[in-house]
Amino acid sequence: MEKLKKHIEALIYASETGISIGEIEEVLSAGNWEDIPPIQQLIDEIAEAYQSPDSILELKRINNSYQFLTKTEYHETINQLQSHRSRKKLSQAALETLAIIAYRQPITKLEVEHIRGVNCDYTIQRLLERGMIAIIGKADSPGKPLIYGTSDLLMDYFGLNDVSELPKLKEIVGDDQAIGVSRE
Repeated sequence: MEKLKKHIEALIYASETGISIGEIEEVLSAGNWEDIPPIQQLIDEIAEAYQSPDSILELKRINNSYQFLTKTEYHETINQLQSHRSRKKLSQAALETLAIIAYRQPITKLEVEHIRGVNCDYTIQRLLERGMIAIIGKADSPGKPLIYGTSDLLMDYFGLNDVSELPKLKEIVGDDQAIGVSRE
């Protein structure tokens, strides 16, 4: 049991992004493990072991997957490293486009352009290259335009399990920042 737990811990650690229970089960069954107990129980035991104050890591469930993350008290130091390494930040246009896609997904490029009022070819291409958005299908409208949505990388980046966890627009924009006339 302890050996199996170590293998699960290694799988979670080695995964570039979060790993789901289903993926863990697939890998273990391919490795000819017999009589695998409930994986969730073993993951809970691993998570409990990382609750120790001596550990800088914790096991988190994000976007229905598990991954090791640094504990909150080390975030400022890690943030300094990340900001040092990431010289390229998202432009205002990219942030606006990303917000539109996140809140209105599934959405086509034409719909994004209609909302923003400008051409979004370059911005959408850059967001795709960075893995922040993904092509999730094609519309049934003429020309079969691509449909975009948020990616798992974006969900991981913001620590969200689902897009329903995004802040509501009313929480972000106050009444004093509203545009137009309010009709009650």
